[in-house]
Amino acid sequence: MLAGDLYDASAPEIQADQAAAKEWMVRYNAALALPPGDRRQLLLERLAAVGDGAVIRPPFHCDYGYNISLGAGVFLNFNCVILDVVAVTIGDKTQIGPGVQLLTADHPRDFAAREAGLEFGRPIHIGRNVWIGGAALILPGVTIGDDAIVGAGSVVTRDVPAGATVMGNPARVR
Repeated sequence: MLAGDLYDASAPEIQADQAAAKEWMVRYNAALALPPGDRRQLLLERLAAVGDGAVIRPPFHCDYGYNISLGAGVFLNFNCVILDVVAVTIGDKTQIGPGVQLLTADHPRDFAAREAGLEFGRPIHIGRNVWIGGAALILPGVTIGDDAIVGAGSVVTRDVPAGATVMGNPARVR
């Protein structure tokens, strides 16, 4: 799975990892009223990396958590979803609006492979000082360059150059 190869999501090891993530999300999403330091400790329990000052406002949802790396000063607003079947990296000082979805999970185009329950993932890399507006969708395999802006509600299907502003469905450079 982590190599981007086809995998069976019903495999016992994968199901166990998802169950552990669900248990963690119950605790994290109940922590909205806790001090930021307590929520940070919960993030450190599950995520691959959590930079200084990184904040995720609950509710938050992910597949595993351990494939997510947050840089220093990263901010994710309420109700973000990260399907992290492979690596998701978010650079320092990036701000992500409410309801944004980062989706690394993908499915074979071949109907027989899909019917067999096979899946794969493609990593998402978001650079430094990026702003992603509310309800945007970032699809599998996308890289967003440093200092870029993604308009609210955009569907990002391809890489975004550093410093670019993209918007729409599919998102295009403005």
